[in-house]
Amino acid sequence: MMKSLLRYITLFFVTLAGGLTSAAQGDALFTQYWAVPTYYNPAAAGDTDNIRLRGDARLQWLGIDNAPRTFFASADMPFKFLEKRFGVGVVLQQESEGLFRNITAEAQIGYKFRALKGEFTAAAQVGFFNEQFRGSEVYIPDDDDYHQSADDAIPTRDLAGYALDLGAGIYYVHPRFNAGLSLLHANSPTVTFTDENNSTTAGTSAGESGSETAKKYQFTARRTLYFTAEGNIPIRNTLFEVLPSVLVRSDFTFTDVAVTGRVRYNKIFSAGIGYRHGDAVSLLLAAEIKGIFIGYSYDYSLSDIARASSGSHELVAGYNLKLDFSEKNRNKHKSIRIM
Repeated sequence: MMKSLLRYITLFFVTLAGGLTSAAQGDALFTQYWAVPTYYNPAAAGDTDNIRLRGDARLQWLGIDNAPRTFFASADMPFKFLEKRFGVGVVLQQESEGLFRNITAEAQIGYKFRALKGEFTAAAQVGFFNEQFRGSEVYIPDDDDYHQSADDAIPTRDLAGYALDLGAGIYYVHPRFNAGLSLLHANSPTVTFTDENNSTTAGTSAGESGSETAKKYQFTARRTLYFTAEGNIPIRNTLFEVLPSVLVRSDFTFTDVAVTGRVRYNKIFSAGIGYRHGDAVSLLLAAEIKGIFIGYSYDYSLSDIARASSGSHELVAGYNLKLDFSEKNRNKHKSIRIM
């Protein structure tokens, strides 16, 4: 039965990944991706016996005007219904980049089952995707050789639109590692902007005035596949442990890979380094005391952007409120992030 379920899940992902569309922006690639797992995989919701709250603020490429800014908040928890385990969560994100800004709000629910000495979760995600464009701030110099100030392909006023956003994922938690696969923006949500003030004239024949047709613009969020994994390697006879992790993101045109290595002391303080292929190296510091989590990371760009930017900063804060499943769930587990 488990093999059949996994086979259907695999076919589901392959089918959804079939058709691709163009897009201008992608999801944020957080340096501390391991601290915000539900952002990348809805099946990570409820992977601990806690009510988990997380907030993340990422300021990218300081020193560059209109550089990306991302703010993220989430909450998730497990629960039992009819003696079955489930996970639920909510995710909110706002990202600005140049004259674009997008907002996503998602609800997540997953079904949990035990197998292979761990716990699997299969989950779905549904929400909305909002895209905004600040056309009123467009500025094209008169001597621009590539664009004209009267180009009707560029909106000249602020536009916004909404679209349904769907996702799915599967996640496995073992006492010594976890791994997950997810597909976000599975339906390739397309936002259509209609600019009534920026219209074209369509005539039927010479001498006829024709009619005004509102100009339409579209933005499509790409289907994006994510793979994440994290391990927990204790160092014998010490209070130290090594926490390696990896994130792979692909929209089937471009692929990003991030790897991180952290060392944690006494399950409280941790420090590490990270690397995103062809992008940046990172320094990470974090601490978790009595359920309060705080993490900071600094990125140094490996591209020519380093000439104009002092780097990128990211701050994560959160709180874990313990839920007691001691009598209701004898097979309870703890995520390696809080062990």
